Amino acid sequence: MSYITEEIASNLKAAREGRGLSQRALSEKSGVPQGHISKIENGAVDLRLSSLVALARALDLELTLVPRKAVPAVKSIVRSGKRSIVKTDSNTRMAHKELSSIKTMIDTLSKNDFPIGGLEKLQRQMRELGNFQFAQPDLEVIKNVNEAMKAFQLNTDSLDIIRQSETELQKLRNTLAHSSVNLPKVTPLRPAYSLEEDDNG
Repeated sequence: MSYITEEIASNLKAAREGRGLSQRALSEKSGVPQGHISKIENGAVDLRLSSLVALARALDLELTLVPRKAVPAVKSIVRSGKRSIVKTDSNTRMAHKELSSIKTMIDTLSKNDFPIGGLEKLQRQMRELGNFQFAQPDLEVIKNVNEAMKAFQLNTDSLDIIRQSETELQKLRNTLAHSSVNLPKVTPLRPAYSLEEDDNG
């Protein structure tokens, strides 16, 4: 395996792990067999262009050729982007954990037939927020709502907590829905034919 191929394989593995994907999950997203992904990452097989394109798309990466003089600048940008992705992924995982805690409390109140109309709105927001990525400020909002809901469980007469929580999550949901980070990804049209027909991807 050449140095360049080895570096690409290493970067693909790092991108997969950075997004918390198993080889099986990446296989499902990319259409490249799991065994082939394993061989690519271990340097046991040549990396075909068709496999590289499929894996890159599944990992939200873009393939491009750049002038050799621009490589240092591009690598610097990529390193900066990696740090940003890891930070965002960490915040997103923590936010989903907080949301799960809130959802459990809401479900418990609903099962007890608690007479609060706002619970239905909160449940809907829980479902919608599950589709977003979160930055640090978003995580803080969710943490505050979680703490407020815990306080409400201790004093269920304080209905303003439910209304305030519903308002905060609605504002967060609206903000995230218009954020460029959370815009839906457009899947590029795939050609009806391929330059490389290969059973292994």
